[in-house]
Amino acid sequence: MRPTGAVRAIRSIVLAPAVAVVALVALPAVASAHVTVQPGEVEGGGYAVVAFRVPNERDDSATVKLRVILPEEQPVASVSTTPLPGWTARTRSRTLDEPLDQGGRQVTDVVSEITWSADGDGVGPGEFEDFEVSVGPLPESGEMVFRVLQTYADGEQVNWTEVSLDASVEPEHPAPVLHLTAPAEHATSTAAETDRTPVLPLVLSGLALLVALAALGTAWRRGAR
Repeated sequence: MRPTGAVRAIRSIVLAPAVAVVALVALPAVASAHVTVQPGEVEGGGYAVVAFRVPNERDDSATVKLRVILPEEQPVASVSTTPLPGWTARTRSRTLDEPLDQGGRQVTDVVSEITWSADGDGVGPGEFEDFEVSVGPLPESGEMVFRVLQTYADGEQVNWTEVSLDASVEPEHPAPVLHLTAPAEHATSTAAETDRTPVLPLVLSGLALLVALAALGTAWRRGAR
């Protein structure tokens, strides 16, 4: 049986808001296909495990090498990598002009960069990989900007090193940024983020439901005449 005109109208009215909701919710995921630090915010002053999330933005070549350069003006005494199957991690160190104090121990040499090289296929098209690092002690507050160089199997290198002076404008290849907060501030912002995250999908879903119910009522009244 073919659907009546009223049923077709209801379907079109109901589906349109639903498609809009899905598109709006999916937009942030599409827009964030850059190399990032996960999580983007951690508590300053201590140790943290963060991951450099690397998506493959090519459809014809795999990512086979990742080089992460730590900020020179913010040296950290301890940097260690997490074993990652299919990859080999190597670090390079530098000597500080002034030593760092790590629990009473004077540290003069610190890791300046980390390079992961693929032992196999690397990160294929449509895939991403998390490269984990334990770092600390971190600065008390502020932010750490990392320079990341992503190399593909065909030799192309993408440099994620750009920093915009205008917060409203995102560079084409932004450098990953790790935000550092004081403990109390971090807890407050995390709670606010938790409360704020589901609001948009819920509001859009509610509007879509109201539109659908209104359309259903209109079609029912027309059919009853």
